[in-house]
Formats: sequence, structure tokens, C-alpha cells
Amino acid sequence: MNITEVMTSNIETGNLKSSCGEIANMMKNVDVGVIPICEDDKLIGLITDRDLVVKGLANNFNTNTQISEMINTDVITGTKYMSVEQASDLMSQHQIRRLPIVENGKLIGMLSLGDLAVSNTSNKETGKVLENISAPAEFNK
Repeated sequence: MNITEVMTSNIETGNLKSSCGEIANMMKNVDVGVIPICEDDKLIGLITDRDLVVKGLANNFNTNTQISEMINTDVITGTKYMSVEQASDLMSQHQIRRLPIVENGKLIGMLSLGDLAVSNTSNKETGKVLENISAPAEFNK
């Protein structure tokens, strides 16, 4: 099965000038935990709900802080030519729950663990991804 058959295509995006408050409200309104950050239709990073808390609130940033201060620009991406199995393997390998799909740098979709779970992919494949990305963290003692 091709990735385009299961990915979400209509994606809300922010830009580097978006504030933390704007991104948080966007996440709330569309019920997602990640917002891609794009400039001139090119994917330049991601911001997650966890980033807003760990990089934002925990560092005393406020709702007016520009998102550029906390986005993750080291983003693993997939292409529309990948199979669901290839995308699942990539997500497992990098322990990520969401895979932006790009074409010539432009964001065209997002594949999430949820997309895999509700698609016709095997439960075994989805379970493998979840198991690999949910490996427990090593705490400093």
C-alpha cells in the first residue's frame, strides 16, 4: 500500500513568526499534537505539544514568544513514493510518531501512528512501530 493512501493531506501549518499561543490554539482547534512550520511552502521544522511545554513553559516563554525559538529543524521526512511498510520502518528506526511527507521540500501530507492504526495496514506492522517508538527512556540516576 502506498503512503498517499493513508496519510493526512490537509495539514494546518504555522510559520516562524507564529506565536506559541497561536500554535497552541491551532493544535486545540484541529485536535493534533504537532504543527509543521513552513516558509514559502517549504517544510522547515515541527513544533509539538511537548515542545511547547518542555522548551516553552519550562523556560518561562509566554504565549507571545515566537515559535522560531523552539522548533525542531532536524526533521525526518518521507516521500509520496514510499510504501506504508517503508514509512513504518523509518518511523520505527527514528522513534517518531509522525512523519511529514514532502515533495521537493514542500509539505504534502503527514503520516501519523494513528493513520497507520486506522488504515488497512496490518496490526502487526502498527504494533511494531508503536513498540519501537515507545521504548522506555533511560533516566539519569
